[in-house]
Amino acid sequence: MGKVTAVCTSDRRGVQKTPGERARFVAEHGIEGDAHAGAWHRQVSLISAERVEEFRARGADVGPGAFGENLIVSGIDFRTLPVGTLLRCGDVLLEMTQIGKECHSHCAIRQKMGDCIMPREGVFARVLKGGTITVGDEMTVGSDSDENASSLSDQ
Repeated sequence: MGKVTAVCTSDRRGVQKTPGERARFVAEHGIEGDAHAGAWHRQVSLISAERVEEFRARGADVGPGAFGENLIVSGIDFRTLPVGTLLRCGDVLLEMTQIGKECHSHCAIRQKMGDCIMPREGVFARVLKGGTITVGDEMTVGSDSDENASSLSDQ
C-alpha cells in the first residue's frame, strides 16, 4: 500500500507541474485541467517518492512536479510493476500503460544533473474510473478479480 505525497498539474505541456492539494480524475480522459489529459494512454504520470528522494540525495534540487509527474506516491515501487497493473486510490481506478519515456530534448534536470530519473522510474496510466485524489490518500495495487468481485457483490 502506498500514500499519495503530491498531486501536480499544469495547463501546458513541457513545463514543470504545480503541486496542489487534490485533483479530479475523469474516466478515459485524465486529470481535469491538466495538459496531458485526453483520449490516449498517458493520461496520468506517477513516480515513487523513494526514487525522488534518492535522486535528491545525489544533489538534485527537485520539488513536486519537477519531472512533469502528476502523482508522487510513497510505498509503491512503480518500476517493478508490469504494464496493465491496476492502481486504486479512493474511487479512482488507474491502469498502468507505460513504464518510462524519452526525456524531452534533455530536460533542465538532465542538463544540470547529467541524469533524469523519469525515463527509468516514471510510469503512465489511463483513468478507468474517475473521482478525486487528495494528498495523503492511500493507493493500493489491485487486480481485475478485485473489480469483478466488487461488481458481483453489488448485484
